[in-house]
Amino acid sequence: MLDNSPSIDSEKFSFSNNNSIRGFEVIDDAKAQVESICPGVVSCADIAAVAARDASVAVGGPSWTVRLGRRDSTTASRSLADSDIPRATTSLVNLIGMFGGKGLSERDMVALSGSHTIGQARCVTFRGRIYDNSSDIDAGFASTRRRNCPSASDQVLFSGQSTDSIVTEYSRNPSLFSSDFAAAMLRMGRYRTTDWFSRRDTKGLQCC
Repeated sequence: MLDNSPSIDSEKFSFSNNNSIRGFEVIDDAKAQVESICPGVVSCADIAAVAARDASVAVGGPSWTVRLGRRDSTTASRSLADSDIPRATTSLVNLIGMFGGKGLSERDMVALSGSHTIGQARCVTFRGRIYDNSSDIDAGFASTRRRNCPSASDQVLFSGQSTDSIVTEYSRNPSLFSSDFAAAMLRMGRYRTTDWFSRRDTKGLQCC
C-alpha cells in the first residue's frame, strides 16, 4: 500500500497490480479513523486483513476470525511483486511452486483462486483466450464469453492435471469451498516479512 518515494518503487505499479487492484482509499480512510481513536496500535496490514474478510461477507462469501497482530513492512518492491504475484498466463506447475513458496498447498491455491469471482479483470489478461483463438475454445462459445471468461491461470486449474479433482469437489460442495477458502486465507495471513512496525498511514513510512 506504500506510495512511490525516493526510496520505494511501489508495488501498486507492478504488472499485476497497476490499473487493476482498487480500493486503496477505503483502507486509507479506515486507517485514518482508527488512528484518530487509537494511534500507533492497529497496523495497516491488520486493517487490510479485516477489510478482506468483510468484503467476502458483504458479497455472500465465507467469513473467518481474523488473527490480529500483524505489523507493517518497512519497504516495498515493484520487482518483487512482479516475481511473486502470479500472472494470468502462469502455468500450473509454476502456480504450485509460487504458492508452495509461501507455505500454501495446492488445495489452498485452488480455494484462493475462487476470489477471482469478485471484481473485474483487465482485458489484457484474457483476450488471447477469446479472440483469434481456435486451439482450445469453440469459436461459437467464445463469442458468448467475451464479457465473462476465466483467465488462463484459472482455467489451468481444471485442465486434466492434478488440481482437477479439487475443482470438481468445490463445484459439488460449496460449503467445502467456503471452509477451505477461510482456512487458506488464515494460512496466507500468517506469512510474515522480517522487518516491520506500525505505520501512521497506509501510504508512507511514518513510524508510530
